[in-house]
Amino acid sequence: MKRVVGVVVGVAALVAGLVGPEAAAGSDHAGHWGPPQRPLEWKPCPPEPASASGGALGPARSARREPAQECAELRVPLDYREPYGQQISLALNRIKGTASRDGNHLGALLVNPGGPGGEGLSLARFVAARLPQDVAARFDVIGFAPRGVAPSKPALSCVDVARFYAPPRPDNVPRNDAEEQALIGRAKQYAEGCGNRGSWFLPYLTTENTARDMDAVRAALGEEKISYLGYSYGTYLGAVYATLFPQRVRRLVLDSVVDPDGVWYEANIAQDHSFDRRHRDFLAWVAEHGDVYKLGTTQAAVSFAWYSMRSRLRDRPAGGIVGPSELDDVFSNGAYSDRLWPYLGAAFSAYVRDGDPSILVKLFHLEAEIDAKEENSYAVYLGVECRDAAWPRSWERWRADTRRAHAEAPFMAWPNAVYNAPCAFWPEKGGTPVKVGTPHLPPILLIQAERDAATPYEGALRMRRLFPTARLLTAGGGNHGVSLAGNACVDRHLAAYLRDATLLPQRRGKRGADATCPAGPEPRATLMKVTEGAQGTPAHVSAVRR
Repeated sequence: MKRVVGVVVGVAALVAGLVGPEAAAGSDHAGHWGPPQRPLEWKPCPPEPASASGGALGPARSARREPAQECAELRVPLDYREPYGQQISLALNRIKGTASRDGNHLGALLVNPGGPGGEGLSLARFVAARLPQDVAARFDVIGFAPRGVAPSKPALSCVDVARFYAPPRPDNVPRNDAEEQALIGRAKQYAEGCGNRGSWFLPYLTTENTARDMDAVRAALGEEKISYLGYSYGTYLGAVYATLFPQRVRRLVLDSVVDPDGVWYEANIAQDHSFDRRHRDFLAWVAEHGDVYKLGTTQAAVSFAWYSMRSRLRDRPAGGIVGPSELDDVFSNGAYSDRLWPYLGAAFSAYVRDGDPSILVKLFHLEAEIDAKEENSYAVYLGVECRDAAWPRSWERWRADTRRAHAEAPFMAWPNAVYNAPCAFWPEKGGTPVKVGTPHLPPILLIQAERDAATPYEGALRMRRLFPTARLLTAGGGNHGVSLAGNACVDRHLAAYLRDATLLPQRRGKRGADATCPAGPEPRATLMKVTEGAQGTPAHVSAVRR
């Protein structure tokens, strides 16, 4: 589940073993291990590579000019138990607020797009541009590439991308034992590649260490407290940070909330069902617009057409490139944002009705093709999730659970298992995740869509129970990454909270939302042309399966 997603038996004992009893108790000394931080040296940022503009169909653009940024590097310990030992480098950027430092300024707002494996620098620019001007003026928006993610150093990579990901790949849904063994072989190959290239680094690639890196960023900025906005996996990272460093939190916004009790194997099983539900939402939408797409007027008819297309692509990949696994990758993006649905509907209709694969192939190149940046992101995703928590080491367990899920949720069960399968063979065993939760926080804001596929709604309810000062804002629909993506109601709540942390709704009890917003407008059904300038997945949406 790439886009998502440790947890603790006795966090006090674990943290005490790392940094001493005062830090374990959450004292103000928790962020002061290691050599004294030098002031960050901010410089002009290097030019952006052409692919950094965002997604295949293009990010959601702000009407404003992109704000000026500056960049820096920060050295942090590889292992916080040896703070004077080997160091690694984190890449940072900053968009400075313009408010007066002696009154209205609220300090640093760190942002994270999820993953694990999202780099965060482009998100900082996006957030600074999309926040109301008076709010953006009061914060220095800080982006960072978490450990292992380029352009931080080292940047983890595990395979030769061109060879390993040459399309079409084997079908993620095996039809016999030989096909299943081939998929297992690829998972072992990827895990071995990570071990061969990064054995010295993998033991320290965890959510907890990334949270400690965040506190090193805070210290280097000279801030007593920081604010934080995290999406998807970034909500779990923010929850771990808040648990370890509650005194350091000024504002905390968690959007599209990971279930902290499911880290990580169980969270993937839950995703199988929520992705399937969201895919059925898409199929139903296509059926509602049968006059446009002409694939049927019932969900059952459109579903039959989709799975027939997938089966045909096994033997005749579209353009010799898009087989069933590539098709899964393209259409799973639609679970993150319904803004993609018109493009997906157009590709689906053109292929099934006209035998035209060109739109499908173009969507693959734009939205799902794996390049070096995506492989780095996937490597870090696996590195963090496989190390954060224990995974089953018996493939028989994976097979049984996947077959059971596939019977009810065929869209994602096997693709999700295959995506995460290297964790069954990972060279480092999973650890004990941080047991998140604390009452010692200022008011915090959770934002969640009701039918989110990547982070199902139940996870937000669990997160709220673990943080008594949290309030939950629920939005209709199923888009992942709700704030700053066009829902005006959600954005009003976000801006009000960032201006004044006391402006949150009253808690309404243990179940349900504390406040609600309607879903955004339904996408307009049309036979969209797919061009690189089109508006697709919002820039801040980090999918759990890339």
